[in-house]
Amino acid sequence: MVVEQVRDAVRSGDLLGRGEKVVAMISGGRDSVCLLDVAVALRAAGSVRALHVNYGLRGDASGADERHCGALCEQLGVELEVVRASREQGEAGNLQAWARDVRYTAAMELAERDDAIVAAGHTASDQVETILYRLAASPGRRALLGMRAEEGRLVRPLLGITREQTGAYCEARELSWREDESNDSDAYARVRVRHGLGAALKEVHPAAEANVLRTASLLREETELLDGLVTDTLEGSRSIALARLEELEGALARLVVVSLAEQAAETYVPQAGDRVQEILELGRRSGPGGLDLHVGGNVSARIEDGVLSMVRLPPR
Repeated sequence: MVVEQVRDAVRSGDLLGRGEKVVAMISGGRDSVCLLDVAVALRAAGSVRALHVNYGLRGDASGADERHCGALCEQLGVELEVVRASREQGEAGNLQAWARDVRYTAAMELAERDDAIVAAGHTASDQVETILYRLAASPGRRALLGMRAEEGRLVRPLLGITREQTGAYCEARELSWREDESNDSDAYARVRVRHGLGAALKEVHPAAEANVLRTASLLREETELLDGLVTDTLEGSRSIALARLEELEGALARLVVVSLAEQAAETYVPQAGDRVQEILELGRRSGPGGLDLHVGGNVSARIEDGVLSMVRLPPR
């Protein structure tokens, strides 16, 4: 029963059935094992290639993960590409962010070579944790939207499936998986969200996870409406007259400023919306040479001749 439920849910999402080849990112954990098996069931093994990245961070366990992925791919008749990465000892920066960059860079290179899509095994459980984490760490509405099911070549077919369902699927299909002990380490913020906040919400209400997901879905629909309003306000321009900005309702003015900042940055800059009044005040004082105001991230608001535009700054 669970096998057909999972496959039907993925099939209805129509993220794997578009004719392109599929690069499935697999770690050897239950979610990625489920993803690979579903992809093969829906697309046939010849259309699917698997990618495993061995970071060498877990000693013998890393090698065991790689061998497990190799055995799984042989069992399913899927070609496996293995990338071995290493991080210099003492290298600065977030370890998980480094691993994610390595993984997605390798996947996109492979996908572009094969003209394929990249499938990631993020589940509904991961989505809830992402939303709760962003709620704590980032201001603004976009923090509550969670991960998109589709971003360019990247698709997330399991976003409607829980972690419990992927485990049940693997058991029903008699597919073994590997457990990564770091997924239970409270050294990572995501794990603290899972064990602390996520567990506490379930104690408050048994449908807490479903309610978070439903809220995110509603917000995504409303965001499409708001984004359309912002687009109409800007009329396709990457700037706006300060006089026009001052006429807008406060909420719409914030959304317009955030939109201009994010167009320049090509990433989220939610804090830019807090600078509307500073921008307007600066505009009243600006002379013929223009003025700049840092609005967050690597973006500066440029005010010149009564017009606001945004400029991307070089990384610090």
